[in-house]
Amino acid sequence: MRLRSGLLATVAAASVLFGAAPAVAQDANTSARLNKVESEVRALQRKVFPGADGKFFEPQINAPTTPAPAPGMPSITPLTDVLTRMDSVEAQITQLTAQVEQNTNRINQLEAKLTAAAPPQSDFVPGPGAVAPLTPAPANTPAPAPVGAAPLAPAPVAAAPKPVTPPPRPVAPSNSRIDAVKAIVKPQSADAGDDEYSYGFRLWEAKFYPEAQQQLKLYLEKYPRHARASFGRNLLGRAYLDDGNPTEAAKWFLQNFQADKRGDRAPDSLLYLAVSMKQLKDTKRACIALSEFSETYAAEAAGRLSSVYLNTRNGLTCS
Repeated sequence: MRLRSGLLATVAAASVLFGAAPAVAQDANTSARLNKVESEVRALQRKVFPGADGKFFEPQINAPTTPAPAPGMPSITPLTDVLTRMDSVEAQITQLTAQVEQNTNRINQLEAKLTAAAPPQSDFVPGPGAVAPLTPAPANTPAPAPVGAAPLAPAPVAAAPKPVTPPPRPVAPSNSRIDAVKAIVKPQSADAGDDEYSYGFRLWEAKFYPEAQQQLKLYLEKYPRHARASFGRNLLGRAYLDDGNPTEAAKWFLQNFQADKRGDRAPDSLLYLAVSMKQLKDTKRACIALSEFSETYAAEAAGRLSSVYLNTRNGLTCS
């Protein structure tokens, strides 16, 4: 009776073991697997219950020879495959759970930082035991002077720096001035040098002094030994003097006098050199130029240039 109970338990365990394999492996050939399980159960019965002669019945089927796995290669069964898959799924679930916990921790930290960085509410009311926010003291508030002490003088206030005035830009000539200069005709004769000088003289005569200066310099550069070179240097000095620049004018007057003391306009340059020195308030040099002029060019001082000479001496105290 005990042997029969053990047989039934063995048969039940075999049925469960071999019947669960198709469900786990999900094989389409279910009928063939069931027939194989039944054959193995019958063989097990004959082996457990021998015949009358005391011999065992040979089983109807033999267990198929399982090929030995190659060295280094694991044996794979349906149950092993299922367990491997379950281990993989559990590992993935564990990884996802850890990642979710890390993300939750990071979100909590960010929320804590945002809460700490938020400005305090204006309508905050301190609760019991809370410390009310301190009111900052007014800056630079002088302490009250003692009774009877002299009032303190206010601190000196630094003067604001004066704005730097940029130098005036040169004023571009107006259209009317340009048209007026163009209206002055340049002579066209056989003497090109005389034409250049005459054009500069016409500009000076029309009181276009900057244009006259430019034209006379051009004339002296192109024709330094021309017959009217003495006229040109003297007239260039006059153009600067009439334009309110006695310093530059004095340079051209002195140069013309020293270049040729017998030149046509050497007396004029020496006299106007004295005029330039007088405008510069250099009385000493003005008197020297006047003395030289009266001695060297006495005829001009008494004749053609007498009015300019007398006007220049007027107001000067020369020894």
